[in-house]
Amino acid sequence: MGSLLRFAIETGMRRGELVNARWQFVDWARRTLHIPETKNGHPRTIPLSGEAIRILRGILDGGHDSVRIFPLSANAVRLAWGRLIKRARITNLRLHDLRHEAVSRFFEKGLSVPEVALISGHRDYRMLARYTHLRPEDVAKKLD
Repeated sequence: MGSLLRFAIETGMRRGELVNARWQFVDWARRTLHIPETKNGHPRTIPLSGEAIRILRGILDGGHDSVRIFPLSANAVRLAWGRLIKRARITNLRLHDLRHEAVSRFFEKGLSVPEVALISGHRDYRMLARYTHLRPEDVAKKLD
């Protein structure tokens, strides 16, 4: 679960995309992961950060015998998440909140709206507005 959660934050992928991700769609040379089937029905190719690549290499180094990167069912992930947050005494935190965190981090890194949409798969830029938390002082710095 640790690798899956860290990878989720690095990529902004949804739970279903994570559990269906396959090794055959990792392009190591281009540092991408192709997702042929997404929630919105449109495939996308996700650029992978250096940390995302390190997570994948760590999984490989640990040995794997699965076609899927994270050989867990969506339900197993949901149940494990529930146990984790209960054990940590965290309330009101959903796995999907990691996607929100990932997209917010992409904006904090200075990625543009089209770049973030490419990663997250949002087809409507207005949907990305909920992930941005612009601060006037940060925008002022960019103006200089």
